[in-house]
Amino acid sequence: MNSMYFTEEHEVFRASFKDFLQKEVVPHINKWEESGSIDRFIWKKFGEMGYFGLNTPEEYGGLNLDLFYTVIFLEELQKINSCGFAAAMWAHEYLAMTHLAKEGSDFIKNKYLAPSVEGDLIGCLCITEPFGGSDVAGMRSTAIKKGGKYILNGSKTFITNGVYSDYLIVAAKTDTLEKHNGISIFVVDRTSNGVSATKLDKLGWRASDTAEIAFDNVEIPVENLMGEEGRGFPYIMQHFALERLIMGVNAHARAEYAIDYVLGYMKERVAFGKSLDKFQALRHKIAEMASRVDMCKEYNYSITKRLNDGQYVVKEASMSKLLSTKMADEVIYDALQMLGGYGYMEEYPLARLLRDSRLGPIGGGTSEILKEIIAKMVIDKKEYKTAT
Repeated sequence: MNSMYFTEEHEVFRASFKDFLQKEVVPHINKWEESGSIDRFIWKKFGEMGYFGLNTPEEYGGLNLDLFYTVIFLEELQKINSCGFAAAMWAHEYLAMTHLAKEGSDFIKNKYLAPSVEGDLIGCLCITEPFGGSDVAGMRSTAIKKGGKYILNGSKTFITNGVYSDYLIVAAKTDTLEKHNGISIFVVDRTSNGVSATKLDKLGWRASDTAEIAFDNVEIPVENLMGEEGRGFPYIMQHFALERLIMGVNAHARAEYAIDYVLGYMKERVAFGKSLDKFQALRHKIAEMASRVDMCKEYNYSITKRLNDGQYVVKEASMSKLLSTKMADEVIYDALQMLGGYGYMEEYPLARLLRDSRLGPIGGGTSEILKEIIAKMVIDKKEYKTAT
């Protein structure tokens, strides 16, 4: 236990959550990886246990706990070796539900947030577009106000939970003449006329559903506007800090899982009359890998503390994701190498883990975009401020 950040209560939660995952999730993981869909019952079980309300206000059924409970939630999800399942869970709670909690009206929170905490509704966040990628301000989707509703047209892509979710948090232009200042955010019911989704076939994250979504003259009631019209861009930007820190935490956790697995394998695997953990070249490689994981982990914990204390850590969270995801890819690559031919076999966990990890430097802001954000803050002294 790292007593600097985690209390005894945190560790009790970790033990309980690990036990829950082993009993309720792990027996189904291979089936969900093969089918590309997650059975609905598990969402309800997560809700019943309070796992979707860790960071949600109590008045909407949440527990309003500190962010280190979220860190534990993320770390243990990575260690069941299905980043797709993990992504479906945290994208619901920390992408869709974060916007509901921060920008939603009381009406929206009661209709969508409270049932999301219970696991009765599943959400997704729709920002990225086929022609826009990381260029959020350049989005083409429009939501033009006509009378008592907005008419939504456009498309989104690479949306986690995009097929099986019940509602969608959608960013669209309400003023086509503006760039940053013309974007607004809405909550859209899946059953609305004109909403369609196409499931995408991915290299990794196989258990989660990822979609391209089309909106064809979808009518959105004015009360489904999130926050203020035209404030969508800063809303999106301020939540990127949490999303990027989440992906940094995910990265150090899956790299740690890879090392733990390899250590067990090396202890049991014998070559030339001794176990692999006695060969100096492999021992020194493990020493290097473990050092890199711990460096990222300690940094991520410190940034979590600052975010939990109310600081706006957009630069630090970008650094977390940039370096942690790169580290995880390299550590997992080396871990697979240590298994030799067995590492290349699907029945061993590192083949899936290698594929899943590769999304780290891509999703939630590519490493190239993050480098430019960091460069602007370090070189140009640009400052970013919260929207709310």
